[in-house]
Amino acid sequence: MSTSVPSSSILLVGIEENIAKLASADLKEAGYRPLSVPSIDIAFPEVKSWQPAMIILDRFLAAEAGVNFCSRLRSQGSRVYIILLVSQETLEERLACLEAGADDYFLKPYNSQSFLKLIRFYLQPLEITPEQLRFGDLVLDLASRRLSYKNKNIELTMKEFELLRYLMIHPKEVLSREQILENVWGDEFRGESNVIEVYIRYLRLKMEAGGQKRLIHTVRGVGYVLRES
Repeated sequence: MSTSVPSSSILLVGIEENIAKLASADLKEAGYRPLSVPSIDIAFPEVKSWQPAMIILDRFLAAEAGVNFCSRLRSQGSRVYIILLVSQETLEERLACLEAGADDYFLKPYNSQSFLKLIRFYLQPLEITPEQLRFGDLVLDLASRRLSYKNKNIELTMKEFELLRYLMIHPKEVLSREQILENVWGDEFRGESNVIEVYIRYLRLKMEAGGQKRLIHTVRGVGYVLRES
């Protein structure tokens, strides 16, 4: 049964055929309009004519070609959501694409429930609620899923949001890696040994831009804690 989500268009670029079929079927069932194209060269005309709400970019394009694709779209003023579909790429390649303008990435193997959860995070209409979490100058708006730090607005990916929300619910409390994995990733955790470190790094890069002081601290051999110093 389809959801009440508007029929948003989603462009799948360079996705291997078996996954593209599964993803397209899931997206249609959820109320979206997917279109699959085999390459970036074909994708650019479709972005202009079709104006998708989101682009899913395959991992094989997530190196230099993916960086160029993201950079070109952003330089043209496009704010379409870009999600990478990845498996074994290095952190540096993922980070390069994110810095070039990609919004998030989804780890293979493909899982319908986890995939649609990520899509809905970006495309489903936001609920209207004034609820916020606060820690000093750090303000996390649970409705818009945006972060404000020192009066600077910071956009977060789905996992960045969920990780920071968990840390802010437990301020000044040292949280073990096991606690974080269970409460933030749960069954979606694919076994990446450094997944927490990766997202802690993403959050620090965004929060500490401009020389802001560190709020997320590493407790060696234990985990992480949100505190002033």
